[in-house]
Amino acid sequence: MPSNAHDPWAALRYGNFRLFISVRLLTTLLTQAQAVVVSYQLYEITNDPLALGLIGLVEAVPALTVALYAGHVADRYHRKRIVLLSFAMIFLTTLILYLYSLEFAQWHARLGTAPIYLAIFFTGLARGFISPANFALMSQLIPRAIYLNATTWNSSVWQLGTIIGPALGGVLIGAMGATNSYLVVIGILAVAAILFSFLQNVPPPAYTSTETLVTRIRSGLQFVFGNKVLLSLITLDLFAVLFGGAEALFPVFARDIIANNNPEETFGLLRSAPAVGSALMALVLTFAPPMKHAGRNMLLAVAGFGLSMIFFALSQHLWLALFFLFLSGVFDNISVVVRSTMLQLLTPDDMRGRVSSVNSMFLSSSNEIGAFESGVTARWLGTVTSVVFGGIMTMVVVGFTNWRVPRLKRMDMQEYSR
Repeated sequence: MPSNAHDPWAALRYGNFRLFISVRLLTTLLTQAQAVVVSYQLYEITNDPLALGLIGLVEAVPALTVALYAGHVADRYHRKRIVLLSFAMIFLTTLILYLYSLEFAQWHARLGTAPIYLAIFFTGLARGFISPANFALMSQLIPRAIYLNATTWNSSVWQLGTIIGPALGGVLIGAMGATNSYLVVIGILAVAAILFSFLQNVPPPAYTSTETLVTRIRSGLQFVFGNKVLLSLITLDLFAVLFGGAEALFPVFARDIIANNNPEETFGLLRSAPAVGSALMALVLTFAPPMKHAGRNMLLAVAGFGLSMIFFALSQHLWLALFFLFLSGVFDNISVVVRSTMLQLLTPDDMRGRVSSVNSMFLSSSNEIGAFESGVTARWLGTVTSVVFGGIMTMVVVGFTNWRVPRLKRMDMQEYSR
């Protein structure tokens, strides 16, 4: 195997990792495209920003509910099988959305928008199992010495998917409508599942049969809450995403706030702009890892994200808004790479599923809860004011974390990756 020292391509030299991130790209594409179709379709039906916020809440509740159990499952059973079963559930949810759109008049007359929210609920349930299984599985496919490089490439591929996915969703809506768009999503999912099935079968970590479910879940919680650095990393991103995210309100900005002649195209551009910034920064970090002064970099990145969202909310011209969203993606990627790598390096393999599940409870579902918060505050305060408020609160959280956990800003992770 080629030397991994100072090699920006190190992780890509492993065939299983290349297959893993190929599936990661496809699943990101389909979830992002589907999210665009669902949100635009729902706003078109309801004309209510709160309905967009409810999407996040309905998806977050099941993910939060199963998170701790899903972490135990990821540390107990074959992680590849868990992901494949979750893919099957997402297939069924997308099928519900397709049938709803196919017979919209009948379904909506009888059930309103309930089928959409039902599909979103089961998607959240599947995500609750995929997240810890994928997090733990990736570390089994590559050596410890290249965790940082693998995390950076994984983030790059995810960001690439978030660039192409929203644009794909917008194109699909314009070209073939929501109904046929869901068929395309199903097709992409099928390809992803087939590719993932070829991934190497790696055994689950050693399991002590005398440990009960409650004992194993408790040990995962104790590990996270007993490590102030890990806890501060997770909670910092939790509140940054909870308050700072504004994606749920992009349909409102596209249709009612930013001056433009094509709201569908504007919506796709708004969704893609942060991902462009994130993807470019991910490529930069592949060659210039941010793990020296990692804690300080994390704090500065989250503060920069909050400030970017404030300026975005105050921008009424499209290209200015896209510029600040681009910057938000740049800062967001730095925080994602630092946090994900630190979680990998500071967590033993037999506990990665449970630690990832705790992280999911704090962070992954905060995207959806943040979407709900955005919808509620937009109704109370107005769309622009709600995003400005969120950006200010993000910067307050950074200041509080810097004060309460001074060890974080002194963390240097270079020695951990050796």
